[in-house]
Parts: sequence; C-alpha cells; structure tokens
Amino acid sequence: MNIVEAVKTSGEAEIISRKLTLNAKGNTLYADIWRFGVNTALRISDLLTLTFENVQGNELVIKEGKTGKTRSIDLNVSAKALIERRRLAHPEHTYLFQVDSNRAKGKAVSRVAVANAFKAVGDEMNIQLGTHSMRKTRGWMMHSGGESIEQICKMLNHSSPAITMAYIGITQAQTASTYHKYVF
Repeated sequence: MNIVEAVKTSGEAEIISRKLTLNAKGNTLYADIWRFGVNTALRISDLLTLTFENVQGNELVIKEGKTGKTRSIDLNVSAKALIERRRLAHPEHTYLFQVDSNRAKGKAVSRVAVANAFKAVGDEMNIQLGTHSMRKTRGWMMHSGGESIEQICKMLNHSSPAITMAYIGITQAQTASTYHKYVF
C-alpha cells in the first residue's frame, strides 16, 4: 500500500484542483471530487456512492460503508455550490460524481480512475497524492487552523487521537521541535 500525503496549504490544494481540470481537458469531474472531498472529509468509497438524494437541505446524509453508521454532514458554502453546479449541469445523473462514457453510462466514476487522476497531478507536483489525500488534507488544514486533535479525530471518525496524528502527518520531528520552540 502506498503512503499518500496531506496537502499542507490551501494554495497547493487550489493548484491541485486547477491541474485536475487541465489534465481532464476542461472536465471538472476530478477537480470537483477533490474539492468536495476536502470539504467533507469523506472516504473515497463513500464519496463515489453519493447520490443527489443524499443531499437533504443543507446536510449530506450518508451511511458510511466502513463503519455502517449513518452520518449527517453540514455542508459548507463551497460544497453546496458544487452540488448545485453539478445538479444543473447534469440533471439526468443519479450520482453526484457520475461518468458519461458509453461503457459506464449511469455509473459513478471508479476509484481507480480517481486514483490515476490524482496520482498524475501528484507526480507533476512531486507530492504523494492519492484518494486519501482529501481526508488527510482536511485534517491537516483543521490542525493548522488550531482545531484540537480530538475534534479532528471525531470529524474523521477515528478511534483515537494517536491515529489521527499519524494520519494527518504530524511527525516525531515536528513534536521534537517544540522543545526548542518553547523555552522558559
């Protein structure tokens, strides 16, 4: 299993979104998946099964595939705008992230296709980018913004803060550096 990274700045996250659109010759599907994934921190398996019916007002209501738990996510402005734009552009689609190719008509985009698109952009930017990078990026951005590890742990639905710290990439070197940063 390859290790993938969190993107550490909002500027880098935006560049990834633009490159995903450019690499897809203007198709925003992969960029939309990236943006929505960072905004909701959903696992890729849950993200790709989302239907427009999962959107209930300002919330996204899903049953997580990994945990089996029903979860409501309060949609932020960016996520709501993305859903509305996709709904208007594709009124005949069932899935939020549906493909239009003849071979896969009426189906959600595949995890492999998303992974390949993300990897290509990651290679361009020298980042280990994969389908988990969206969740990791959300966690890292929250951590950088001052949210507690416990809050991030709860949002990511992890069983312990230690798992969350490793998941978002808080390294032993970063922890060790705090001994030199806070001297009394």
